[in-house]
Amino acid sequence: MSLRSRIATPEEHGGGREDGHQVAVYRAKLLEEIDLAEMSSLAAADRRARLERVLGHIISREGPVLSTAERSQLIRRVVDEALGLGVLEPLLEDASITEIMVNGPDAIFVERAGRVEQLPMRFASTEQLMQTIERIVSTVNRRVDESNPMVDARLPSGERVNVIIPPLSLTGPTLTIRRFPRAYRLQELIALGTLDEQMLLLLSAFVRARFNVIVSGGTGSGKTTLLNALSGLIPEHERIITVEDAAELQLQQAHVVRLETRPANVEGNGRITIRDLVRNSLRMRPDRIIVGEVRGGETLDMLQAMSTGHDGSLATVHSNSAEDALMRLQTLGSMSEVEIPFEALRDQINSAVDVIVQLTRHADGSRKVSELVLLVSHGRESFRLATVSRFRARPMNADRVVHGQFEHLPLPRGIAERLYLANEALPPAFGVVQGVDPLNTREAR
Repeated sequence: MSLRSRIATPEEHGGGREDGHQVAVYRAKLLEEIDLAEMSSLAAADRRARLERVLGHIISREGPVLSTAERSQLIRRVVDEALGLGVLEPLLEDASITEIMVNGPDAIFVERAGRVEQLPMRFASTEQLMQTIERIVSTVNRRVDESNPMVDARLPSGERVNVIIPPLSLTGPTLTIRRFPRAYRLQELIALGTLDEQMLLLLSAFVRARFNVIVSGGTGSGKTTLLNALSGLIPEHERIITVEDAAELQLQQAHVVRLETRPANVEGNGRITIRDLVRNSLRMRPDRIIVGEVRGGETLDMLQAMSTGHDGSLATVHSNSAEDALMRLQTLGSMSEVEIPFEALRDQINSAVDVIVQLTRHADGSRKVSELVLLVSHGRESFRLATVSRFRARPMNADRVVHGQFEHLPLPRGIAERLYLANEALPPAFGVVQGVDPLNTREAR
């Protein structure tokens, strides 16, 4: 989008229509006084500073008498509309906001610390909201209109964006922006109560010993955050290939190749799926493959990779329990073009998956590892799970905060032996039992 089209669009900023008219008037005056050629040569920060300075002179010369706070607010709103995303600009600058949800021009919600709240701001019109949406999607060479009413994209700054407009959305243009997650370290997750020190020791041993780990959880439960933290345990010298629908992982190792899917272009051509990338990653001599989320036929390729020489791989799956995660992997694996019986898929999962980390988002917005489960079945057996850690929540009291404690149970001897052979110490909280403890093992239904 050209600088002129970005600045010259005369639409109101959020707030009342009278305020919006004032913003539009001052933006028109701003356009009359700036040198577009000069502005185009400036860096983004310098461009904003120059516009604020010019607009301040215009308001001093022609504008009404305003308090310092009112003047600053007006300048911010006009420049936000000229260069940024208007109403959404201050929200994108607020690091405490993890998700922005716009349900038509009159309803803007955000998520902070796991809690959703409605903000007392609005777009002045549907047209202004649509212009903001078009400005967002144009940065990634996409378009949205009645013939293409749904767009899923990632902004250059990392945010994931989903747009759906009428006639599919009956509430008007709907925009969802998921902020690029901060890369938490495992010690930070302990401080947040997501897991405890003993669980960290065990997960660290699993990753270093090249166990295949599936991180499972519902929407917003922190799967990507935990996956990113676990990836930090991978030794520095290993070659890691990451495959994501929208690149969010922020690995710190030196030898990392990041792959991201590509949607079809406006003609419907050129789409590259996760399955395409998983298949290609196998030709790239990976030591580990990390799949951001398995959602379809790529599950079969991932399972085959895990069970044929790419031990220590990690992936996430959307499910509400460890049992559900296994059933979902089985269902997703059947979605490939290869017709494979469910029994054969079960055998693949038994051969490939070692650990399931189940995450739960609680009523107070906190995310916790609700269960750490080992898949102890083999070959053609039905799925058998052994829980080795779980979070026991207590009823919420007046503070409306989830309290509880993590409980740890003995490891099956076969798992302990595998850690021993990998020269990994067994965390003291987990002990060892002969065979598999029948009180701690269940068969997935």
